[in-house]
Order: sequence, then C-alpha cells, then structure tokens
Amino acid sequence: MIVYLNGSYIEQDNAKISVNDRGFLFGDGIYEVIRVVEGNYVLAQEHLDRMDEGLEALGINLDSSTRQQVLNIGQELIKENNLEKGQASVYIQVTRGAASARSHTFPDPPVEATVYLSAGAFTPHTQLHKEGVPVITVPDVRWSRCNLKTVNLLPNTLAKQRAKDAGVNSAIMIRDGVITESPNANIFGVKDGVLFTYPATHQILNGITRQAVLKIADQLTIPVVLEPIPEHKLFDQDELFFSGTTTDIQPITEVNGKKIGSGKPGKITQRIQEAYDDLLMNK
Repeated sequence: MIVYLNGSYIEQDNAKISVNDRGFLFGDGIYEVIRVVEGNYVLAQEHLDRMDEGLEALGINLDSSTRQQVLNIGQELIKENNLEKGQASVYIQVTRGAASARSHTFPDPPVEATVYLSAGAFTPHTQLHKEGVPVITVPDVRWSRCNLKTVNLLPNTLAKQRAKDAGVNSAIMIRDGVITESPNANIFGVKDGVLFTYPATHQILNGITRQAVLKIADQLTIPVVLEPIPEHKLFDQDELFFSGTTTDIQPITEVNGKKIGSGKPGKITQRIQEAYDDLLMNK
C-alpha cells in the first residue's frame, strides 16, 4: 500500500513518525474517513468542513497549500493503490506535529503539523444491512467534546471490544439516562413513523451520514424530532438503526438479547437505506 506522509508518497511499511509526535504522545489530532465509489468521493466537502472545524477547535495550524491539496492527495492514493473500481475509503489524519520536548502546552514556537493519508478497499456490509445486527448497551464515558472527531478513541475502542466479547456487532452508548450514539456511528430511532435522534451538540459527533439521513427524511417527508431517546423508552422503539460513513444505514434488531420491534429491519429504515444507496451510487 502506498500512503502519504508529510509531503511524500511512500510504502506504508516505510511510513514513520517521530516518537515526539503529539498525536502519539497526547492523541493531539483529528481524523476523517471519506467514502469512495468508483473513484469518486462521497460527501467530500462535508468531511473537509468538519475537518476544518476540528482543526480550528484544537488550534492546529495546517499549511494552507496542503489543506487545498487534501482531496487531490487522496485521489492520487486511490490511483496508486488501484482503487478506482469498486468501493474504497480515504483516511486523513492531522496531528499538531512533533515537538522537541514533551509538554502539556502547545509547542512554542509552533511546529509543522503531521499529515497522513491512506486509501484502502472497502466492502459494504450488505448482509448486515438486510438482516440487522444485535448490540448491547454500555455507559458513555467519553469526554464532553464528542463533536470533535479527534484521535482520542480509547473509550470507543473499549466499548466496541465489550460488544465483541459479548458476541454482538456493536454497542449503544448511554449517558445521563439517554441514548447518545455508538462507538463509531450515530443512532436513530423510529416510533409511530417519526424519526428520533440526538441533537447535534457537543455530546455526539454530528456524523456526515447522519446529516445525509436528515436530508433524506425531509425528502421522504418522514417527520424528525431532534431529541435523545430515553433509556427507559429504548424497547418502545419500533425501529433502530446506525448511520455512518463505513456503516451506511445498519438496522439494529436486538439490544441486550431483546428484540426491537419485530426483530427485523423496519420499513422506514429500509426506505432510508434505499435513498442512501442511491446517494452513494450517484456520486
């Protein structure tokens, strides 16, 4: 695999960063993952806008010329890795860079940001989309700036591992008695034909696919309520589904061993799946 690191296209095994890199030492960085279909980006500008928001919030200065070339760099990686046919994803990570001394404060004077991109083949989870997935609930113990897509993913990793150890697909995170999201996707519920999801606050990541789902719901005249689903109403939902860049629209059919609705993907979930598949294929 050919990757991009700080201005160079090199083999992945030869890509190396300093042990003083702030991303390595502090998780001081952001990342994005952009879906690619037949060589074309899906919702690329939305991902870049969110990347810019994260960089600004963390105070990371990315060289303007590099920022302007991010999509071109990704396209070159798609070409170099023979990913122009079928589906793929481009991973982008920017950290504050490598400082000579380990300090909790930012390097002074500032250092050059570390920029890493890779591209890999992607296979949609088609069967899971048709059948739905079982999940468990876990406490949401993440920090209070979940709206920033940072590389600080330890709580997400531990939650996902708990799901794996339990023999299920993923987890639903719960904070202060309400559902927030999953370790790597947003969550929607359906009750009496109305779509419910956590509002875009600092407690969740405002997913790009989440935003697409809200637009699709408007196009399909599906009512939407931006309110969190209380934990005690979890099993009152007629349908539940995840949304994410590499998750797509994935029905949740079972939580903690109990069925959601009929225990099968619901009609509204399926309508949104179809519309989102069209969005992917038409980009």
